[in-house]
Amino acid sequence: MARFTPYDFIDMIEKHGIKYYEKEAGQLFCKGSSGEIISLFQKECSQAGVEIQRGCRIDSIKKKDRFIIATNYGVMESQSLVVAAGGLSYPKLGATEKGYGIARQFGLNVTPLRPALVPLVFKKKDLDHFGGLSGVSLKAAVSCGKVSFDGNILFTHRGLSGPAILQLSLYWERGMPITVNLMPEMDVYALFMAKRQSRMKIENLLAGYLPASFAKKWCGLCIQSKPVNRYSEKEFREIACKLQNWQIIPHGTEGYEKAEVTLGGIDTDELSSRTMEAKKAPGLYFVGEVVDVTGQLGGFNLQWAWSSGYAAGEYA
Repeated sequence: MARFTPYDFIDMIEKHGIKYYEKEAGQLFCKGSSGEIISLFQKECSQAGVEIQRGCRIDSIKKKDRFIIATNYGVMESQSLVVAAGGLSYPKLGATEKGYGIARQFGLNVTPLRPALVPLVFKKKDLDHFGGLSGVSLKAAVSCGKVSFDGNILFTHRGLSGPAILQLSLYWERGMPITVNLMPEMDVYALFMAKRQSRMKIENLLAGYLPASFAKKWCGLCIQSKPVNRYSEKEFREIACKLQNWQIIPHGTEGYEKAEVTLGGIDTDELSSRTMEAKKAPGLYFVGEVVDVTGQLGGFNLQWAWSSGYAAGEYA
């Protein structure tokens, strides 16, 4: 990573005259479109003399003194072979298991694969309750086991999404409950006590801090909704606890169709950390998402692809 850092990539962007802005700390976006980045790579490839063959299908790979690659374009030979085949995410874009298959062919271990940075799907009973809230979002803190993330969560027609949920999906496993703190920045009990003389229904009070449609649905399902002045201090404490410890056990995820990345891949112990070369197959390199390296949201996975590709490119 140190040989091609985010600052190196920024230098490349600026060299090509691409304008960008910082949306949040460390999150950079093109002022134009992502097509500018594609154009950048095309220009860099052209300057380096790279020949791009679209629609080229690899049928087989053999290794003698050199790699012999049989394709629908004919047979090709090379001293080195760099596999940058990506993961299984977004199969509509052509994602396949080809990279993992090549690794296994040469005796490399591939760790278990699963979709990650992916929306979670409700169980039927929760979908019946909350499916009608599709499009509603709120700021929350979500946790699973010892891992917690702050950020927006978004109700979808099938479950939960949004940055905090996508981050959590990196660590969530089937059957595990997730805990949602619906009001992470407030002392909810203190709020209730300050409003304890109010005659408004508690769902209307909460609608000042949560989306009204969600507040109404949640109160109807999780507590006995009544005017605020009819609750005891004990009930206020119980409701505050429920609001900050709402538990859901998802049915599963939206799968590779909606996953931003693939968790798992070629075991890093099988590769040189300096060159990305396979220890069991000299001249064979693996880079990017096909390797068992997965980052959180924020461009980390893109940077890993560029950094690992640069490392392999120095030696291949």
